[in-house]
Amino acid sequence: MKKAAFIGVGNMGGALARAACRAVGPDQVVLFNRTPEKARALGLELGCEVVDSAADAAWAAEHLFLGVKPNGMPPLLEELGSQLRDRHRVGEDKVVVSMAAGLTIKDLRPHLAGAGYYVPIVRIMPNTCVAVGKGITALCAGEAAGEEHVRAVEELLSASGTVERIPEGLMDPFSAIAGCGPAFVYPYIEGLADGGVMAGLPRDRAVEYAARMVLGAAAMVLESGKHPGQLKDEVCSPGGSTIAGVAELERHGLRAAAIDAVLASWRRSGSLGK
Repeated sequence: MKKAAFIGVGNMGGALARAACRAVGPDQVVLFNRTPEKARALGLELGCEVVDSAADAAWAAEHLFLGVKPNGMPPLLEELGSQLRDRHRVGEDKVVVSMAAGLTIKDLRPHLAGAGYYVPIVRIMPNTCVAVGKGITALCAGEAAGEEHVRAVEELLSASGTVERIPEGLMDPFSAIAGCGPAFVYPYIEGLADGGVMAGLPRDRAVEYAARMVLGAAAMVLESGKHPGQLKDEVCSPGGSTIAGVAELERHGLRAAAIDAVLASWRRSGSLGK
């Protein structure tokens, strides 16, 4: 039995499948997608087995990573119930790994009733940066998931970046910052690059300089242990060019906009499973 099946290989499922292949090898990963061409293309790229149905994927692997939208999760779990039941009868229990925003473990549990046993459920919330091994993924587990199940999922995600265990009640706030956050940062990088182009830089250089600056600034926050405000002050000389730029960002409400973006995403995330 393979270690991981990825049922749904869109942007997130595909990124995690790549990470799992780096962690445990493509021979331990099986793929399925409702659009077969997408799974076949990824399977060819990674050297993974591709199967013809979600049931086949569930039959083939121990950990089932379900990369479907929240409204597709209940029917998928109900479809997989008989496979889980049959495998349980021969002593091969599965672990269901959900990455559906807004759906709690409690929400998922009733749809697995057809399995006939208390299926271990691990809930994860990754961001798209897992595709380059620089992501952060939050993880929590249901009562039926033991430490060995959680550790196994962490191993499968080990090549994706940081994996953080958090209480389930913090999943939506985490998602609003870490899951949605890259989409908040990309327009900022683009805007910085636009400013550089206006000042005379070639477009490709401006984008690279802006992206590398954000990467380095993030590393400073993580590695120095200093408050972001302190790091900002250390760059701003009295009467200098940096404080002039900071004043413009404040005039246009950068921090207020960031707060509002996180709160809007948090509220929306909480409603997705309703």
